[in-house]
Amino acid sequence: MLDRQAPLANWTKSSYSAVNGDCVEVRAYSRQVVAVRDSKNPHKSAFHSSTEAWSSFVGLVRQGLPR
Repeated sequence: MLDRQAPLANWTKSSYSAVNGDCVEVRAYSRQVVAVRDSKNPHKSAFHSSTEAWSSFVGLVRQGLPR
């Protein structure tokens, strides 16, 4: 079950945003749940993930994995 409490922070745009604005935004909803959305379609549904899984994904991206 996802914890859909009030967000802990505002939406944060990816630091790797393209010049044309193609990027994702992330928002922490609790210490256990983050939401990710397409910045071009902010009113559409967001993808929700555990903070642990999101941190693992970001770590892999920073290492250049997977390819």
